[in-house]
Amino acid sequence: MCWTSNTSHVSLIVFTSTLYFGQPDGDETQLIWQMTTKLKVDSKHREIFMTAIFQSLGKTVLAGVVILVVLLLVASSMGDASNMSHAWGIFIMRWLHVLAGVMWIGILWYFNFVQIPSMPKIPDEQKPAIGKVIAPAALFWFRYGALATVITGALLAQGQGYLTTALSFGEGYLAIGIGMWMALVMAANVWFIIWPAQKKALGIVTVEAAQKAAAAKIAMMGSRFNTMLSIPMLYMMVAQQNGGGALIW
Repeated sequence: MCWTSNTSHVSLIVFTSTLYFGQPDGDETQLIWQMTTKLKVDSKHREIFMTAIFQSLGKTVLAGVVILVVLLLVASSMGDASNMSHAWGIFIMRWLHVLAGVMWIGILWYFNFVQIPSMPKIPDEQKPAIGKVIAPAALFWFRYGALATVITGALLAQGQGYLTTALSFGEGYLAIGIGMWMALVMAANVWFIIWPAQKKALGIVTVEAAQKAAAAKIAMMGSRFNTMLSIPMLYMMVAQQNGGGALIW
């Protein structure tokens, strides 16, 4: 697409220049040809480079990390790095907590807003692709996203000195405390109810047909339970530092 577009632009320039200045001589023609060739080569190189990155998820994520590191290095070179130690560590932990939470809740909502409602519409011969390929991969990131969210959240709270206070609903930390306990219940639900049931429902663990159907129902109900809790949980998490708690207490 870029190759054709750039070549068209050069052709338009050549045509306009010819109308205005007259027919180009040999040197001018050679220069225009070199410009056209360079644009073609540059476009081809860009296409190869972008394809090499975006066809691989690992390389795509790595490229995002590299961009972030470059931006951070530029920002640190323009500021005073001596005052960034603890605050910087807290910020990085919060960022990791948000990334993990997006992975966890994003996949939870994918299951409940996309996959589960769509299953009755999928022809029977195509359903094995969901159960054998897509669902197991999604469940991997789902459960480890939940674990990473809990770990980074606990480290973040400990780093700011309010972990035990929030978990015990101490004064000034009621909103975040409620949010943390909801998240812990949801994470336990993922690992000890949803995942064991999904292993049976997807055939990862071999069980009888009746047990498989019962397990699928348990997994679905557990997922719906987490979807229900995710709404107030996210509110409480955000409310602590943004004044939302004042609307309730």
